[in-house]
Amino acid sequence: MFDPKAIDDIANRLAGAIPPGFNNLKEDLEKTFHAILQGALGKLDLVTREEFEVQKAVLAKTRSKLEALEQRVADLEARILKTSDDQNAA
Repeated sequence: MFDPKAIDDIANRLAGAIPPGFNNLKEDLEKTFHAILQGALGKLDLVTREEFEVQKAVLAKTRSKLEALEQRVADLEARILKTSDDQNAA
């Protein structure tokens, strides 16, 4: 689900921020950062960009249909009121 290169890049940047005096720990810290990031991101309930875009399109289509149905209901209500008014006037 997650791009391993992105996790590696973040872990590398974190390890790169370590002061020069700790260079002997850099490789171990990089592995630790990588494991922590992978574990934390794995627990999140995330979707891919593609899945998100599909659901976004479905939502837009549903919203459009809902608006059309709302308009139809309003038109039908108006017709019913007009018919009712016409019958009461007669």
